[in-house]
Amino acid sequence: MNNLRNNVQLIGYLGKDVELLEFEKGIKVARVSMATNEQYTNNQGEKVEDTQWHNLVAFGKSAEWMKQLLAKGVEVLVSGKITYKSYENDKGETKHATEIVVKDFIKLSKKD
Repeated sequence: MNNLRNNVQLIGYLGKDVELLEFEKGIKVARVSMATNEQYTNNQGEKVEDTQWHNLVAFGKSAEWMKQLLAKGVEVLVSGKITYKSYENDKGETKHATEIVVKDFIKLSKKD
């Protein structure tokens, strides 16, 4: 039951190619953005499309597989958890970021 406490699944399209970084001791990290789209009708009867962008991050073998199998424009299902972090930029300002830490993914489109 604990694995349901912070669990998210999203289906969307990658907005760019997967960036793979390698750090000390061979730690690999993949980063990419994904768009999810929702369509609805507003109070005026107009169809509205709402696009949300999500920052995805994966580690280790998952990162390597994402880099190898995914590219910009590919539709993908991701499963993972939501994380929040804060950091200080070059100007000394505190910035906040939300990321989806990907545990599993399934490539849905046939695009190479």
